[in-house]
Amino acid sequence: QVQLVESGGGLAQAGGSLRLSCATSGRTFSNYAVGWFRQAPGKEREFVAAINWSGRSTYYADSVKGRFTVSRDNAEITVYLQMNSLKPEDTAMYYCASVARKFYTASHVMNDYSYWGQGTQVTVSS
Repeated sequence: QVQLVESGGGLAQAGGSLRLSCATSGRTFSNYAVGWFRQAPGKEREFVAAINWSGRSTYYADSVKGRFTVSRDNAEITVYLQMNSLKPEDTAMYYCASVARKFYTASHVMNDYSYWGQGTQVTVSS
C-alpha cells in the first residue's frame, strides 16, 4: 500500500520561505513521477510542480516558476518543494501525488496521479 505524507506547511510572511516534504511508504519514488498540487478555498485544485521519474527533469506552473523548486532526496523516499518569495496568493492546501506506473512522464494533469497525500496547509500573510 503506497502512502504519501506531506509536512512542512505553516504560516509565513510575504517574501518568506517554506519547505514542504512528501514522504512515501510502501515503495520508494525511484522511477516514479511526483507532482505537487494546491487548492485554495473556493478554487479548483491546480498543478504547482512535478519531478520526473528520473529525478532529473522538473516542471513548474507559470505562477511559481523561478520561486519554487522541486527536488528528490538521494534515498528516493522524500520529495521536497522549496517555496521562496512567497505571496499571499500562494495560500492553499498543498498536496503531493505520485503515479502508479514506472517511467510515466511527469504531468500537470491530476488524473494521471494515483496516490495522494492528505495535504499540508500553507498560509502566507501580507
